[in-house]
Order: sequence, then C-alpha cells, then structure tokens
Amino acid sequence: MSTKLSAANLGSFQSRVAVPSYARSDLTPGILHFGVGNFHRSHQAVYLDDLFNAGIDRDWAIVGAGVFEAEKAGRDRLAEQDWLTTVVEQDTGHMQARVTGAMVDFLVPGDREATVAKLADPAIRIVSMTITEGGYFIDASTGRFNPQHPDIVADAASPERSKTVFGLILAGLKRRREAGVPPFTVMCCDNIPHNGHVTMETVCGLAKLSDPAFADWVEGNVAFPNGMVDRITPATTDREREMLRTEFGVEDNWPVFCEPFKQWVLEDSFPLGRPDLEKAGVEFVDDVSPFELMKIRILNGGHAAIAYPGGLMDLHFVHEAMENDLIRGFLSKLHREEILPTVPPVPGTDLEAYRQLIEKRFANPKIGDTIRRLCLDGSNRQPKFIIPTIADRLKADASVEGLALESALWCRYCAGATDSGAEIAPNDPNWDRLVERSKAAKDDPAAWLAMEDIYGDVGKSPAFAEAFTRRLNALWRHGARDALARYLAS
Repeated sequence: MSTKLSAANLGSFQSRVAVPSYARSDLTPGILHFGVGNFHRSHQAVYLDDLFNAGIDRDWAIVGAGVFEAEKAGRDRLAEQDWLTTVVEQDTGHMQARVTGAMVDFLVPGDREATVAKLADPAIRIVSMTITEGGYFIDASTGRFNPQHPDIVADAASPERSKTVFGLILAGLKRRREAGVPPFTVMCCDNIPHNGHVTMETVCGLAKLSDPAFADWVEGNVAFPNGMVDRITPATTDREREMLRTEFGVEDNWPVFCEPFKQWVLEDSFPLGRPDLEKAGVEFVDDVSPFELMKIRILNGGHAAIAYPGGLMDLHFVHEAMENDLIRGFLSKLHREEILPTVPPVPGTDLEAYRQLIEKRFANPKIGDTIRRLCLDGSNRQPKFIIPTIADRLKADASVEGLALESALWCRYCAGATDSGAEIAPNDPNWDRLVERSKAAKDDPAAWLAMEDIYGDVGKSPAFAEAFTRRLNALWRHGARDALARYLAS
C-alpha cells in the first residue's frame, strides 16, 4: 500500500519518513538553480531543507530553471507532487528516507522571458547551477573558454534571444543593472577545478563577444565563488521507485537515492548575503583549491579507474566492480602510486584516510550506482579528472603506467563492445567520433592520442605514448582482466 507524494499527503508519511517541519507557505525564493537533477536534489536542496527545518533562512528557497526540452519531463514529475522530493540515504545496515521541500517553483525550461524576469527579481540573490562538467564551453586542449562553439556563436549574435544558461544569466544581469538592482552571486556546483573562475570566464567570455564594456562590468561586480561538492547520487530508475514504494509506502515520480556522506566546501563571496549554510555542515574557506583538487583527482579520477574495466567486464553496479579483486587492486595501486603524489596537502585532512574513505564509499552495496553512469561523457570528464594528473606526473618525470592503462581502458571501451562481445550503447555526446578513433587506434594507437581537444600536450609526450600504446595493444590482445593482472604484478 503506497500513498502519492504531495503536500496534502505529507501527514500520512510521518511514521515512516521524515517530512518538512516547516510550513512551506512561509518560504520565499532567494536562489534560482539551473539543472534540477538528482545531484542538486540530494545535495544543495538537502542542506537548505536542513536549515528550514531548524527555523533558519526561510527566505532562501529554490526556484528551478532549465534550458533544454528534455528538462520539461523532470519539471512535470515534480509539479505533480508540489515540487517535493523523497531523498533516500542508503548504506550497509542503513536506509533512511526524508521528504525535502526546499524548492517552491520550477520555471518551464526554455521559457526565456520567464527565466530572465526571475533572474531580474531582486529577491533572487544567488544563481546556482549543476549543468555537468561538459556544460561550460571549455576547450579541453587549452582549459579556456571556447568562443567558437555553435551555441556560443548563436548567443553572441543574438543576445536578446540567448538560449544557453550563460546567455540567460547575462540577460538577467543586464536587466538588473538597468533597473538599479545589485547583481546576484553566480555559484557553480559542478565538479570542475576552480569552478567559480571557470564559470566567470564563460560568462564574461560570452559577454565580450557582443558587449565588451558589459563584460568588464560583470567581471568587476559579480561574485563567482569556487566550491567543492560531493555526494554519490546515481540516476533514478524503476528499481528505486519500487524500493521506495515497498520500503516506505511513498509513491514518488522522481525520488533520489544517495549515500549518507555529503560534503560542500565554499569560498565565502556572497555580496547580497547567503544562507547560514555553515549551520548545516558546509565548510567555508579562504581557498577551496586544495579540497577540490583532492576530490577531483581521488574520487572522480578513481571513478574513471573502475568504470572502464568494469564496463569491459560486463559489470553493472559500481559495488560489483569493487568486489572484483583486479579492479579494486587497480584502483588502490593507481591511487597510491600515481594519483596521491600529485595531490598537495589539504588543511585538516589525512589524504590516505580520505583515499580509504573513497574506496569504502565506492563499495557501498546499497547505493545502486552503475558502471554505465561512471563511463558517461568521458570526452568531457577525462580532460578534467585524468589528463591533468598525467601532465603533472610527466612534468615530474614520474611513472604514468597506471594512468596510461586507465586511458587505454577508456579507449578500448569506446570501441563499442565489451570483452565478451556485448554491445556498448552510445555513452558520450561525442560517441560516434570516439568509436571511430578507438577502432583506428587498434592498429595505430597514436590516432587516439591525436585528439588534441582532449589530450593537449599530454598526447604528444613520447613517454606517455609509449606506455599507452603498450597497454592498449595488450588490452586488444588479452582483454581487461589480463591487462589489470599484468599491471598489478608489475
């Protein structure tokens, strides 16, 4: 017996599921968020829900926003349940559900005028975003803003009809400036090194293409704090919906399942104020760089290390990969020998203890995270999570054997078939190109490294090319299991 999630039905869940202790009618919006996906609802929305439950900062509720047609389905699901979300935390011996109510509205994705009008609303003091690592129009070979991207070219040519998140942000800022309203803070919540600075470069880079003076004003007046966010949150499937119905009696169109662990480290740069997030566990620091580098290289880089061998071995769940001695051994050896040496000290953090925590989190058998999700979008993730580590190792004249194997595993995965011959469905925005390059690399590994927008100077390194070639050839001849065994025995 299950009950449909809605504001009217909250009272019926209290014995099994925690529900908001606050009257949602008391909330007023202060944040507009682009990218209302699972991670946002398991992370930022939960921190705010904690504050609201404590009777704090109820003028910082969230209004959702989006730019893609595909986002309308998510909005429709949430609209049917009054913007409420059930968040389920899972670990061994632990399963706990709560309903969060921090979102009070969700603008129709693609409704430009409604979005710009809300951005211009003085009540909106923070604009946040979770738009994936590939959403910032960055040229991977240079690490800088790419003004040649077709979407950027289109927005620059017609700012009054802009469609990207960044074009809309600029339109909102321009309207605020014209009305004498101070600019909102732009807060990135994506896994990108120096994410606030990257966001500023994209926003200002777009503005410079049509209005250089306005770009200078944005750079001088708008705050873009850097931040590090962390919580493993897989995609929602029918498995999660059924589990919620069975275990808790809640019928939720779009629940979120996640691990208990969460972390948020932020630089405190919010000229129009901010919620008292430190009271909900957010750590404010002068420089977030050490924290984000640690997380990106150890956690995100670690995800890549287990993803592609797991995919080639036909494994479905991440915890299954961690139960495989070869994959777990590869992760541990790569972490200890090649990744950790590139991570500078982090205030108040034992890096080895952090590494062990990451392994424990990956092994969580309850979370249901999938290998396919970790393999997604390698063309955008590798340049952020793996290639910079390779570059640092090469500069130090240090071994890149494990990193070369990780890169070779990604290349082999992109051929589109597992070691058993099972088809791998397209899993990257650039899938066709990657498949073509991967198949060419079977005979000529240099064809893969020649993708300068991904590898940059790393692809031109003789030391890396030699290690990559050797590891890729072995993968094609003997398969992932043998390649991992040989690496661990070396």
